[in-house]
Amino acid sequence: MSDGNLNGVGFGICQRLLPQVTSRSPTDAQPHYDFHVKQNIDDEVSFSGLTLILACRSRQRGEAARDTLHRLVDERVRQLETLPGYDGHAGNFRRHLTIAVHTVDLVHIQSVFRFADEVTKTHPYISHLICNAGVAYFVSIHWFLAIEELATDWVKAVAAPIYYMQEVGQPSQDGLGWVWHSSVFGHCVLLTKTAHSYESSKFQMDLIAHQLDQASLREESDKLPVRHPTVLPGVAGTNIAGAVLCTLSSIGMFLAFYIARFLGSPYHLISAFKAAISAVHLCLVLLAFLPTVSSPELDGLDPTTPAEVGVRYVSQCDRWGKERVGTMGLTLSKEQEKQSDELLKHCERLFTAFCEAEGRLLPS
Repeated sequence: MSDGNLNGVGFGICQRLLPQVTSRSPTDAQPHYDFHVKQNIDDEVSFSGLTLILACRSRQRGEAARDTLHRLVDERVRQLETLPGYDGHAGNFRRHLTIAVHTVDLVHIQSVFRFADEVTKTHPYISHLICNAGVAYFVSIHWFLAIEELATDWVKAVAAPIYYMQEVGQPSQDGLGWVWHSSVFGHCVLLTKTAHSYESSKFQMDLIAHQLDQASLREESDKLPVRHPTVLPGVAGTNIAGAVLCTLSSIGMFLAFYIARFLGSPYHLISAFKAAISAVHLCLVLLAFLPTVSSPELDGLDPTTPAEVGVRYVSQCDRWGKERVGTMGLTLSKEQEKQSDELLKHCERLFTAFCEAEGRLLPS
């Protein structure tokens, strides 16, 4: 199941995932990167069918996206059927492919509850949940600061810009921060104010995912742990900043991305399809090949000294745009670890309060 999938990286994930699983041996499922744990596993990853759930705010746009994805798969099947030695796998997969559209508004808690009820009743289980949706409230560009950043560090200026001015404190219908509700709490149901609410919300999702992943790995159970890997898509040209970009500045943005990549940045994939490689790889590769990082003991360190506690999987590319998956350490200080504990507890308290207000039983 994937949310935020009508455009940008979310739709790129769907576009990349479906042709991969249509093939008998998906290339994105292969454990051929340096970070993979070496295992003597000969099982071939192959899929005989799939139910892909598109979680969208607009049913009309969701159904249009579903039709586009169906056409993409049909074209892929036709291509495979023309290859020598075709064994019928793609056609069989297509017959067992279902793309379901469900509506949800992550900034309205009643909508999230209704969506969860609907999905639970309609589908027997969810194997993968891709939390991609998020919003940003960009209001303007500080052009003097943008020019200064580009002049001093071009790559950083178009990878982690600080010249986008953002609205802070815009409330959601439920009285929470609009950006935080959509990008963090809406996902937690399925803090600190900052001048860069979008970037802050993404970092908070990293913290929550790390906490949940570590808790799952610590559980003593006969069942396989539920993993919560964190993925960074790199830099792709999407419409998230469309409110402050005109046609000319959008062209300039893409040109700046290509220059950054030519200068050696591995993170400017530019295409949403290529940026999706890390998320799709994590969906398809066997979990046994993924490294696990035990959180170090932070008690003896200075509260503000960061230590590597986990792994983030990052979409990367070479100068010519050939995509690959890399890793980046997730670092936390003792102070940030405490903040992440408080953040998770805060989300749990909010969830409990909303459940009680709706008269819902808390999940066991």
